[in-house]
Amino acid sequence: MMKKVMKELASTGLYLLIVLLITWFIITFVGVRTVVDGDSMLPTLTHGDNLIVDKLTYRFKDPQRFDIIVFPPFQYQEDTYYIKRIIGLPGETVQIDEDGKIYINGEVLSESYGREIIEPDKRWIAEEPVVLGEDEYFVMGDNRNNSSDSRNPIVGNIHRDDIIGRAWVRVWPFSEFGVLKHQ
Repeated sequence: MMKKVMKELASTGLYLLIVLLITWFIITFVGVRTVVDGDSMLPTLTHGDNLIVDKLTYRFKDPQRFDIIVFPPFQYQEDTYYIKRIIGLPGETVQIDEDGKIYINGEVLSESYGREIIEPDKRWIAEEPVVLGEDEYFVMGDNRNNSSDSRNPIVGNIHRDDIIGRAWVRVWPFSEFGVLKHQ
């Protein structure tokens, strides 16, 4: 009888260990849940949205223009992450003119995410050409006039190694459940 109980305990312990290892693997290498805090990505994402962040894709391919990424904004602020949209890619030059238009390498960016006109006092460092390095990305929130992003020198350009992953699926609220797609 005691042998049967010990065998059952060992089996249960092994099962729990396997579940913990699989969970650790998924959270470390595949995906993690995060909650949107703030309105900088309106109307695409709203305050309180729960997202699954895909940590796997960028191990095999480079981030693309208009991907929504997650990254730490400041090295000294633990457990804080920003969610922004990639606007400029490595090697490109980004600039915002006095009319609020975004230029990539001298051509107007054709996009439908940031619908409002960027106010003159919200161009910050991008009122002058911003040249991105080989591993740098220029990111902006969709709510352009209410977003702290690459235009702000405190945030600046995002290095490839700092990108945690891409926002992949909105899991809450359920009424808007779905994979985040480019418009």
